[in-house]
Amino acid sequence: MLDASGQLAVRVTAPPADGAANAAVVRLLAKALDLPQRDIVLIAGATSRTKTFEIPVDQEALASRLDAARKKR
Repeated sequence: MLDASGQLAVRVTAPPADGAANAAVVRLLAKALDLPQRDIVLIAGATSRTKTFEIPVDQEALASRLDAARKKR
């Protein structure tokens, strides 16, 4: 779930080498949000633990999609 500031914490098992972890996060977000991977764009933090992604949905729709994905698990 998103916190009050709109941040989401995720964990992936891919190593942080050669962009593998970033790609894994993109795949995870795309699947959870039912969006094509090309729509999830890393705009800041490529080498940082804290990353910023541009996702083409408003915050309300984002929260709703994440909630639906969480309930599927």
